[in-house]
Amino acid sequence: MPKIWSVSELVGQIGQVLQEQKDFQNCWISGELSNFKNHRASGHWYFTLKDEFSSLKAVMFKSRSERVRFAPSDGLKVLVRGNLRIYDREGTVQFYVEEMEPSGLGQLYLAFEQLKKKLAAEGLFDPARKKKIPAYPRSIGIVTSPTGAVIRDIINVMGRRHPKLSWVLAPAAVQGELAPQEIAQAIDRLNRSEAVDVIIIGRGGGSLEELWAFNTEIVARSIAASRIPIISAVGHETDVTISDYVADLRAPTPSAAAELAVPILVDLQLQVEQLRTRLKNGLEAQIERKRQQLAGIANKGPLKDPFWRIDQNRQRLDSLHMRLQEGMTRFVNDKNGILNLLAAKLDLLSPLAILGRGYSLAYNEEGKLLRSAANVELLEQIRVQLSEGRLVCKVTEKEIE
Repeated sequence: MPKIWSVSELVGQIGQVLQEQKDFQNCWISGELSNFKNHRASGHWYFTLKDEFSSLKAVMFKSRSERVRFAPSDGLKVLVRGNLRIYDREGTVQFYVEEMEPSGLGQLYLAFEQLKKKLAAEGLFDPARKKKIPAYPRSIGIVTSPTGAVIRDIINVMGRRHPKLSWVLAPAAVQGELAPQEIAQAIDRLNRSEAVDVIIIGRGGGSLEELWAFNTEIVARSIAASRIPIISAVGHETDVTISDYVADLRAPTPSAAAELAVPILVDLQLQVEQLRTRLKNGLEAQIERKRQQLAGIANKGPLKDPFWRIDQNRQRLDSLHMRLQEGMTRFVNDKNGILNLLAAKLDLLSPLAILGRGYSLAYNEEGKLLRSAANVELLEQIRVQLSEGRLVCKVTEKEIE
């Protein structure tokens, strides 16, 4: 009777057979990516490798996928290295990928092109966002290796062009796995210190692998985020990196970057002297013009004869005085005429004027004016006011009409 296998036993046996086949272990497969999925939570990649006749499921765990420098996508032809095994739970054959690179195109070059396209779409290469390199920097920041030839070349150029210009070195590795992080941190330190006006980042020439730190996204975004203008000087003139595209200015070499960033002290001194001479000549010309204007003003009007305006004011004062006197005279005469008219009217109404015409006024002892003989008693003493003088009389007789 033939052996009856359980599912798990058969699957396990198939897996053991696959592991014993050396040709299926650490082997390379060429194929096209399909159904690619990046499991964000775990970081594992799941995809299918296919050609025109067949397909094979594959998986690449996070510990391996982190080393891939480009972004896989459906339709991309790749070369993968790994081991063929069976997935026990589903009983399916899978290829467990240890390494992946693009087929027919270098992995680094593909990663370079993919990042370049991504950052360009975000506008990081847009000329409008690039900052102007200051013409007269007070201090230069340098991001490079403290032991390489680049720092010596830059210092030599700075010493030749402007010996008095200060500089600050922000040391960073420019090659290796730690280089991108150190370069980004150095740029951030210089920005936070605000001690420099322009930053030069760079290194000497090398292969694409050696220059790769300047093709990473972390360095590109650090350059884009910098408030201080940055000059990228990576490799030789023929070397082009992502940093060159993002930076505010690209220099073909580190020495050329120093030439672009550092003004020549002798030229600056000559410019200052020329400006000083122009300023002196301009001030002298301005003073001469003002002196001529002052002389012209002094020869005319009040400045020529200082007492002229005083005489003018005196004459004006005399004229005003005469007008005032004439006005007061007219005013007094007018008022005197009115006063005389009123006095004449008062004279007509005055009791004295009546007395002057022969009339008299009689008053009793209490000083009240007597209007009727009935108001006077016989033998009463009365006073009579005449035009000239008064009489004191005693009534001996009275007649009442």
